[in-house]
Amino acid sequence: MATVAFIGLGNMGGPMAANLVKAGMTVTVFDLVPQAVEALTSQGALSAKTACGAAAGADYVITMLPASKHVQGLYLGSGEQQGLLDVVSKDAVLIDCSTIDAGTAQLVGKAAEEKGIAFMDAPVSGGTAGATAGTLTFICGGSDAAYNKAQTVLTVMGANIFHAGAVGAGQIAKICNNMLLSVLMVGTSESLQLGIDNGLDPKVLSDIMKVSSGGNWTLEKYNPCPDVMESVPSSNSYQGGFMVDLMVKDLGLSQQAALASNSSTPMGALARSLYVNHARQGNGKLDFSSIFEQFANQKSK
Repeated sequence: MATVAFIGLGNMGGPMAANLVKAGMTVTVFDLVPQAVEALTSQGALSAKTACGAAAGADYVITMLPASKHVQGLYLGSGEQQGLLDVVSKDAVLIDCSTIDAGTAQLVGKAAEEKGIAFMDAPVSGGTAGATAGTLTFICGGSDAAYNKAQTVLTVMGANIFHAGAVGAGQIAKICNNMLLSVLMVGTSESLQLGIDNGLDPKVLSDIMKVSSGGNWTLEKYNPCPDVMESVPSSNSYQGGFMVDLMVKDLGLSQQAALASNSSTPMGALARSLYVNHARQGNGKLDFSSIFEQFANQKSK
C-alpha cells in the first residue's frame, strides 16, 4: 500500500487526507495548526514535526496550501531552509492541489524536473462536500507518466480526474472554472433576491430555475439563499465551505492571466470587484455564497 505525505489540512485538505487514511494508505500529515493534525491522527494518520519530515521517503507527496508564495517556499526552500525537493525520494510523485498562478507551478515543476522528480499541479473543484465524499474533480498539469502514477491516490479522493496538459495547465483550467463559478453565484444570488422582492418563495423559484434554462451548479448543489437547501454554508450562517478571501484570490489570478493573454473578461472583472467589496465589509472568512447578502441587504438600505 502506498505511503503518502499530506501537507496542508484546512477545510479541503483535512477531508482529502482522511479519505486516504480510510482507504488503508499510510498517511503522514503536517499542518501549522495542531488541532488540524490531531483531527487526522485520531483517524489513524501519522504526524511529523515538519513538512520535510512528513515528505521524506513517501511515495506520494500531496500539498494543499493557501497561495503561490507558500507553494514556492515549501517546495524550493529559502535561505538555509530545505525545501521538499531537497528531501523527497527520486521515485516520489509530488502533487500540488493548491490553486495558485501557473507561473509558480511551472517554476516548481522545472526545478523538480531538473532533479529528476515527478511534479504535477492538480487543483481541485467540488467544495468541502466533495472533499468529504471523495468526489472532487482534479484538474492536472504534468507529464503523462506523473498523471498515470498519480491515479493511485487521486481516484481515492476524486470522481473526475482530467489531464489538462503540461505543468501549469491545471491552474489555468481551474481559474477559468472559478471565474465562471463566481459569475454564476452572483447571477443566481441577484435572481433569487429579485424573486423574493416580488413575493416569490426562494425554494419554489430555485426549483423552477433548476430545471429551466437558468439552471446551474449553484442552484443544484450550493444554493446561496439561507434555508433553501440543507447542508450547505448558506444554511449554516455561511460558515465552512470556500471562503470569500479565497475567491478574491482566485479571481485575482484569473485577471492576471487575462492581462497576460490579452483576454476580454468583463464578467470576471465585475465579479472580482463585487467580491473584493464584500471582503472589505468584513466577510472575507465567510463562504463565497454569502455574496447573496449583498443583494438581500439592499432592500433595507
